Amino acid sequence: MSDDSGAYCQTNGKRRVIRLSHGREEEKKMDQIHIYEVGPRDGWQNVSEPVSTEEKKKIIDVLADAGVSHIQICSFVSHRAIPQMRDAKEVAEYCVSRYPNMDLMALVPNLRGAKDAQESGIRHLSYVVSLSESHNKVNINRTREESLKELENIIKTYPDLDICVDIATAFGCPFEGRPKERELAKFTEHVYRMGIKEICLCDTIGVADPRQVRTEIRSVEKTCPKLELMVHIHDTRGMGLACTLAAAEEGVTKVQSTLGGLGGCPFAPGASGNTATEDLVYMFQNMGYDTGIDFGKLLKLSKYQKSVIRGNYSGHHVMIQTMQECGKKGGGQKCTVR
Repeated sequence: MSDDSGAYCQTNGKRRVIRLSHGREEEKKMDQIHIYEVGPRDGWQNVSEPVSTEEKKKIIDVLADAGVSHIQICSFVSHRAIPQMRDAKEVAEYCVSRYPNMDLMALVPNLRGAKDAQESGIRHLSYVVSLSESHNKVNINRTREESLKELENIIKTYPDLDICVDIATAFGCPFEGRPKERELAKFTEHVYRMGIKEICLCDTIGVADPRQVRTEIRSVEKTCPKLELMVHIHDTRGMGLACTLAAAEEGVTKVQSTLGGLGGCPFAPGASGNTATEDLVYMFQNMGYDTGIDFGKLLKLSKYQKSVIRGNYSGHHVMIQTMQECGKKGGGQKCTVR
């Protein structure tokens, strides 16, 4: 791998040996990327067939064994609206008990959801509000002002909880198109002034490009320099890896993804959905970033999940069959995971 100076970089453990053009070698500490696996929420919620509670626990256990230390494990929502989250409390309590030092997140849509999360032991919440007024009404059935008012109630009621606000349609909306210049930065500043220290910029329908990602991140960071930024990029148009890398190169160290790229955009039926976690790990680690994740274990788990949970997978590595998997007639074998 070469950088702008023409240096050649070789990964060596958790450091990079950089061979400069004039022969000197310089050792640098690897940049760290924190990958947030959100498949247990964002991936499974779109699956029509019920995923058993035991299967959910099993997959989360293997994620942890592979070195994934940030997981969005569920959402505390109406069971009627999202039946797949009917066991959110049981899954949350299991994870809190088994992994007390792991960064466990849960999405909540309202004060009731925050109460359920807090009672289950979850301390890191995700709260969604759209940059687009139209999308907010369709997605959450509230005006943006109503969503912000509910966020204010959660902050006041549970001041000890860490809340990350997910700004949906940050880069484009199916109804309103791309945001106006500085619209995202101004809205982010408003949320930041409410007391929120962490915000995730979400490319909900997968329309972002690397230049736009760079421009918007620079604008947001100029407005709120102390804000912790995260990105969640969909791969609807095959730009997930490129846009996530653009964010990382702008200094964002927290990125979200789902195992196998499971999930999808409800406004683009049949299109690819989330960026796959294993694809991100492969890219970042080969570029010399430290993710702390075992790619081999992660890929094996991704293939296992695909074999037992039917859904919309947009990942690339999960689709690649090895000779052992293919056999002479093209595979079709069920994966196993321990």
